[in-house]
Amino acid sequence: MRTFYSTLLLIVAGLYLAGCADLHGGGVGAGSDRRSFQQVTDDAGITATINKEYFRDEQIHTLRIDVDTHHGVVTLNGYADHQQEASRAIDIALDTPGVSKVISNLVIRNQALSPRGVVYQKAPPAN
Repeated sequence: MRTFYSTLLLIVAGLYLAGCADLHGGGVGAGSDRRSFQQVTDDAGITATINKEYFRDEQIHTLRIDVDTHHGVVTLNGYADHQQEASRAIDIALDTPGVSKVISNLVIRNQALSPRGVVYQKAPPAN
């Protein structure tokens, strides 16, 4: 039962953060970037799934990593204590169904020059 409520909370939070309140003209968003309600809910579902996996993972500090999803592209912002934590967060996001690529803006604590905006994609299937 706890898992059900945790999942429900994550989905509601994802929908709220995705900006679902701004529905107008059949799309969601501002300016030329418009997503259908289905795309918004798909993106919110991806975000909720990733956050749930981060919550379950003992290596990742959930509250330090912000997950945003837009058209299946996941952007990670925040801090990681070490490179292994950042790599694990990226791997979990990449392994989530519906994710096409991950943009990491994660900063490694105590490293002045952490790379930002690095794009990761799933490896093509081996022949």
